[in-house]
Amino acid sequence: MQTKLYLALIIGSAALGLTSCSKMGALSADNFNVTPSPIEAVGDQVPVTINGRFPQKYMKKKAVVTVTPVLKYDGGEAIGAPATFQGEKVEGNNQTISYRIGGNYTMKSNFAYVPEMEKSDLYLKFDARKGNKRYNVPEVKVGEGVLATSALVNRTMKSSNIAFAPDAYQHVIKQKANANIKFLIQQAKIRNSELHSVSVKDFIKTLRDIRNDQERKDLENVEVSAYASPDGGMKLNTALAKNREKNTKQYVSGTLKRAGLDGNINTKYTAEDWEGFQQLVSQSNIQDKEVILRVLSMYKDPEERERQIKNISAAFTELAKEVLPELRRSRITVNYNLIGRSDDEIEQQYKSDPSKLSVEEMLYSATLTDDQAKQAEIYKKTTQIYPNDYRAYNDLAVLAYQKGDFTTAKDYVQQALKANSNAAEPNVNAGYLAMLAGDNAAAETYLAKGSTSDAAGEALGNLYLKQGKYAQAVKAFGDAKSNSAGLAQLLTKDYMTAASTLSSVSKPDAMTYYLKAIIAARTNNTSLAIDNLRNAVQQDASLAKYAANDLEFKKIAANAAFQVLTK
Repeated sequence: MQTKLYLALIIGSAALGLTSCSKMGALSADNFNVTPSPIEAVGDQVPVTINGRFPQKYMKKKAVVTVTPVLKYDGGEAIGAPATFQGEKVEGNNQTISYRIGGNYTMKSNFAYVPEMEKSDLYLKFDARKGNKRYNVPEVKVGEGVLATSALVNRTMKSSNIAFAPDAYQHVIKQKANANIKFLIQQAKIRNSELHSVSVKDFIKTLRDIRNDQERKDLENVEVSAYASPDGGMKLNTALAKNREKNTKQYVSGTLKRAGLDGNINTKYTAEDWEGFQQLVSQSNIQDKEVILRVLSMYKDPEERERQIKNISAAFTELAKEVLPELRRSRITVNYNLIGRSDDEIEQQYKSDPSKLSVEEMLYSATLTDDQAKQAEIYKKTTQIYPNDYRAYNDLAVLAYQKGDFTTAKDYVQQALKANSNAAEPNVNAGYLAMLAGDNAAAETYLAKGSTSDAAGEALGNLYLKQGKYAQAVKAFGDAKSNSAGLAQLLTKDYMTAASTLSSVSKPDAMTYYLKAIIAARTNNTSLAIDNLRNAVQQDASLAKYAANDLEFKKIAANAAFQVLTK
C-alpha cells in the first residue's frame, strides 16, 4: 500500500467565458488552487486527488462532462484516471450535478513516475457533451512540475553497503577433546580396563598430535571433573569424588609427562551429580521416569530426594542398573588451539601455489589488500579452485556494484546463486539489482531469502523507500549511516536526524552533499544549500542540470550563486 499525497483542485464558484446560457464555457486557471504545490512523487507513483466544484448553472441538465488529469512532460504525457459527471436529466450511474446549485466532486488518480516528470505541467482536459452535441471546453493548466526527491533512492542505493560474504578464517581456533573414566561403586581406583577405552586412547592420541605439531597446535590446559552418583550419604560421596579427582589428576599428570608436554591441570569435583542424574533419566526409557523427574522438581534436599526415589523400588532397581553407574566417573577435557598461517605465510603461499590454501585462507587473503584489482584477481582465482563456494562470486559482484558496473554484478550474483541459491548475501544483492531495474516484487522475494544477512536491514530500507513507505524505511535502516538512510529521514521531515546521518557517512559522495543541500534549502539556509550543492556538482557535474530543474531549490533559484552552479 503506497503512501499518497493529495492534490486538491478547487473549481471556482463561477465559470468564466460563458458566451450564452446554452453553452458550457472555458474555465480559467485562476479558478483552481493546487494543494500541495507542487505535486510529489511517492515511491514510483505520483498520486493525485482532485477536489472540485461545478458552479451554479454550469452543468446543463442533459449534459455529461468527463474530466481527465494529464501530466505533460518533454517527450510524452501520462493520462490519469478520468471521472464523469452528469446533469439532472441524464440517465446513468455517474455522479449527478445540480444545474441550479452546482455540486462538489472528488476524483483520484495515479501517474507512474518517470524522471522526465520533474519538469512537467499538470492539465485538466474536459469532454463535455449534450446528446450528440459536444461543447468545446479548453484544457486548463493547474500545476507545474513534480517534486521527485523520493526518486533519488535510485541514486542513493548505488552507494549502499551491499552484502559482502566474509571468510571464516581464524588465526587461532579453540579445540576440545574429552575422555571419560568410569569407576566401580564406592571405589576411586582407576581400572586398567578404563585406560584402554576408546575415549582414553583418543585423549592420549590428542596429546601426541599436539606434541608432534607444536608449530600449529598449542596446549592451553587440561580440566579434570570428578563425580559421585547421588546414591549414598553425602560424606561418603564427597570422599569418593575427591579421591576420584586426585587419582585422575595423577594419571593426567603422568600422561602429560610421557607425552613431553607441560600444561596446567585444573580440577574440581561434584559430590552428588544430580544434574547428570536428571539428564540421564530424562533420556532413558525407565518406566517411572516421569515420577522420578517430578520428585527431583519437588524436593531440593539431596537426602530427601534419595529417600523418595528409593521408595519407588522397581524404578530404583532400573536406576541402579542403567543410570547410576554412568555417574561414577571422571571427565578429562583437553583444551588446545589450532594455530593458522600468519598473514605473511598466506601471502607467500598464494604467490607460490594458491591451490594449497584453503578456501577460507583464499578469501581472507583478499582482505589483506585495499587494491580492488588485486582483490578481484584473488576472488577469480578462488572461483577456479573452489567453484562450488558462492562467496567469491558474490564478492566479485560487490566489487562490480561499487564501480557502477551493474551488468557484471548481476552476472556474478547469478553465479553465486547457482552455487548456493539459499545463501543470504547474493539474495540481498540480487534484491538491490532488481530494485535498480524497477522490479520491486522480485526484490521483495530476494530480500526475504536474504533476511539473515547483516546487510538485509539496509536493503529492506531501500525497498521501503522505493515503495514510498518512508516511516518503515527509517525503522528498517536503524542506525545505518548511509545516503539512503538520510533520504528516508529527510522524507519524513526529520531534518536534524537526516543531517546528522549524512554527516556520519564514512565516504561522502556527490549524493551525500546533494541531500545536505536539500535539507539546507528546506530549512531556509541558502548559503549552506549553495555550499553543499557546490560540493555535489564538483563530484558529479551532471547534478548541476538536475538541480536546475529540482523544485527543492525553487526558493533559491533566483540566487546568483545558484544560477552560476546550475548553468
